[in-house]
Amino acid sequence: MTQQLRVAIIAGGLNHEREVSLRSAHRVARALREAGHEVNTFCPDASMLASLRSYNPDVVWPLVHGSTGEDGSLQNILLALEVPFVGTHSDGCQRASYKPTAKAGVRTAGVATPDSLTLPQSFFNQLGANELLDLVIAHLGLPLVVKPFQGGSALGVSYADDVDSLRSAMVECFAYSDNALIEVFVEGVEASVSVVRDGDGVARALPTVEIVTDGSYDYDARYNPGRSEFFVPARLDQARDDAVREAAVKVHETLGLGALSRSDFIVDAEGTPWFIDVNVVPGMTETSLLPLAAEVDGNFTQLCQQLVLAAYNNYQGEGQDAQ
Repeated sequence: MTQQLRVAIIAGGLNHEREVSLRSAHRVARALREAGHEVNTFCPDASMLASLRSYNPDVVWPLVHGSTGEDGSLQNILLALEVPFVGTHSDGCQRASYKPTAKAGVRTAGVATPDSLTLPQSFFNQLGANELLDLVIAHLGLPLVVKPFQGGSALGVSYADDVDSLRSAMVECFAYSDNALIEVFVEGVEASVSVVRDGDGVARALPTVEIVTDGSYDYDARYNPGRSEFFVPARLDQARDDAVREAAVKVHETLGLGALSRSDFIVDAEGTPWFIDVNVVPGMTETSLLPLAAEVDGNFTQLCQQLVLAAYNNYQGEGQDAQ
């Protein structure tokens, strides 16, 4: 008989990704209830700690996207509470959350990632915006992609193909972060690969998702139906598909990630998968990529079931540090 667990989902928060987080929580809660578990959702506010202690969950599933939900802060709270949780230990969250650190880590493991520079907003005031933008273009060339050095859901991400659009992209980025990651644009197929750990702890890539949009794969294209078309499995030949899925597992292992992750790539004309970003708390909405892959792989409800049971059983056997 399947274990019936009391699961606490943490979702919401006050950052830009609040609504996506709540939608993710709603879908996961529905799946877990279908599997027979008791589920309650908590907001990360002043009442959360007391409410969690009162509820006394068997497992916690943190689904706060971006900032403190993915940089290890919330995970550190759960470690201090000594409760099993679905996801990655705070150490791995920190490595993955800071995009320049993640890129450096996967590069040393042999995964291709576009050249980039990380610059704080203060430099543009101190050194002069025009001079600095000219220097960036001289060093990296054009076109470029500008994004906050931390965060998700494509918020603050812009494409720039000349100095004027680069200037606008920096303004857009700095609305979400004080630091910008400026990256060489790679043309190719947008592909996303989710990785999950099976019950025995082995990291396994789900089917590759190919994303086709009517423009850039921005926030609106990610979460509003109709802007994007998804192909699962991706329309890649076997060699290219194998390469991108192997790269995703390597990213997962290199950064020391836990129960699940989603890595985004561009597969260029030569078949090289270029690592763009990794997410340790992937979206779980109706248009999110991990659930799409899970449905093709088998069943999203079964995957949610697997993840909470693994978190509970691993904690009972080895302690949360095993995550």
